[in-house]
Amino acid sequence: MKIYNVRKSGVKIIIRNLQNRIPVNSKKVVKTVQQVLSQEGIKKSGEITLCFVNDAKIKALNLKYLGRNNPTDVIAFDITEPKDKDKIFADIAVSTERAIDNARTFKTSPYFELYLYVIHGILHILGYDDKSKKDKLVMRKREKDILKALNLSP
Repeated sequence: MKIYNVRKSGVKIIIRNLQNRIPVNSKKVVKTVQQVLSQEGIKKSGEITLCFVNDAKIKALNLKYLGRNNPTDVIAFDITEPKDKDKIFADIAVSTERAIDNARTFKTSPYFELYLYVIHGILHILGYDDKSKKDKLVMRKREKDILKALNLSP
């Protein structure tokens, strides 16, 4: 397990790579998180932990916390205390196996999917939702804007 602690813009970013399917480039992950926070105008301090995991681990998390017995691409937990309104604390789990499988399905690359999931997870922490059609369109637009700013293409 590798842990990277990177502090930029007041937010400490911890990256835990708990899988061996896709090499995780910590600098690119940090850059991705910072791009989302910057484009969303977030000036808070705090800590975001990103865990890159396999399907078994994300399936267990999905079952335990969301009651769904299947693997998913990303799960985001906002763990900010109500008293800490000016801060951000979050844990985000990303499945690299879902990235590999979805890359085949959507004819993208596993890395594109991986960074998309990081963006998606951060947006959830920032209050975006994708339950309704309207909310999903808004979230997809934000994801595309951020991917474009990072020069990430499928």
